[in-house]
Amino acid sequence: MINGKKIVVVLPAYNAAKTLEITYREIPFNIVDDVVLVDDHSRDDTSDVARGLGITHVIRHDNNRGYGGNQKTCYTTALALGADIVIMVHPDYQYTPKLIPVMSWMIVNDVYPVVLGSRILGNGARKGGMPLYKYIANRGLTLIQNMLVGQKLSEYHTGYRAFSRAVLESINIEANSDDFVFDNQMLSQIIMQGFPIGEVTCPTKYFDDASSINFRRSAIYGLGVLWTSVQHRLHKMGIVKNGRYEK
Repeated sequence: MINGKKIVVVLPAYNAAKTLEITYREIPFNIVDDVVLVDDHSRDDTSDVARGLGITHVIRHDNNRGYGGNQKTCYTTALALGADIVIMVHPDYQYTPKLIPVMSWMIVNDVYPVVLGSRILGNGARKGGMPLYKYIANRGLTLIQNMLVGQKLSEYHTGYRAFSRAVLESINIEANSDDFVFDNQMLSQIIMQGFPIGEVTCPTKYFDDASSINFRRSAIYGLGVLWTSVQHRLHKMGIVKNGRYEK
């Protein structure tokens, strides 16, 4: 805990057996109270590795629900455990859990209710091996999103995120996609609710065992991101109302 606030780390996992331990070992348990791992019907022994590490809350989906579906289970479970702060870290070791204290303190001290670990601030993305086409797409999509939703974020596509309980309870995550675009739909909901979002510089690592989506899935994701931003704009202007923004 920090100042009496319970901190829960959630790990949305899929075929993460090779990288889970190195990720888990970097979690700062001097402040983290609970860890929840949701195994989205992996083809490897992710769940067994998690239990072997001593993770108490290991949930395995009977069927693959997708990245967004995995997160829905993560957040609802964390809230049920009484979390005041929920931090999502991918267990593929692209992001280091060593930033958890910084992100937590920002929320505990009411600086920001949402904190993102940004790969774009500084030079972390390209130094960490982000493919050039993904970097260019990230920058282009972020520019368009900022214009459509009225923000100035450095990126919307990071998988390293921290939320206060109040934020998670104010949005309807079940209305979002079960696919990768869930991340952007969730941020769109948060922005629509008027919550300010902070960012911290986050190094990243791209390597063979780190999770990644192929070009086709990336293109589908990009189109989904743009459509989400357009829907956000239309809803905010009162032109086309969207139930996703209703709790």
